[in-house]
Amino acid sequence: MLYYLIMKKLPIGISTLRDIIDDGYVYIDKTQHAYKLITEGKYYFLSRPRRFGKSLFLDTLKEIFQGNKELFKGLYIYDKYDFDRHPVIRISFNDGGFKSKKDFNQYLYQVLDKNQRDLGVECPKDFTMSGCFKRLIEEACNKYGKQVVILIDEYDKPILDNIEDTENVKGDRQTMLDMLVLSAKI
Repeated sequence: MLYYLIMKKLPIGISTLRDIIDDGYVYIDKTQHAYKLITEGKYYFLSRPRRFGKSLFLDTLKEIFQGNKELFKGLYIYDKYDFDRHPVIRISFNDGGFKSKKDFNQYLYQVLDKNQRDLGVECPKDFTMSGCFKRLIEEACNKYGKQVVILIDEYDKPILDNIEDTENVKGDRQTMLDMLVLSAKI
């Protein structure tokens, strides 16, 4: 008798949980770690080498906080977490090119604009980036009556793109610090 072993595809280069689950790729269940992080902590800085699944893990957290319970059927967290929907602000610097302060500001403006549209809130056009970020958090919290989840991916890319241009790096770093300090205070 012959047995055929059907192997699942490896999700090389795929960092969205929905694509991995829906398209039948191999998924190593990390939701136990997500559950522990969610139920035991408040702020986390996750640092691992490149290509170690940080973006996929952040996407997993996004799906959990957006209440997409059915996506987690058969996974550790499925029957342990209530999947209460929270507003999520997702900022990823992975896709941007950051060779100038103008590029950085334009990219950040576009990311904040997308988050505003996704959450159905607005900040005035004359706000600074950090002012808009603060308003986005406050308005999302008020609109949904829930704590806002902020997920930032590839935070170091603008700095690494300009590692030899110290003046540009200082500006990018200060803008990100202003935003992070504001989010921690709210």
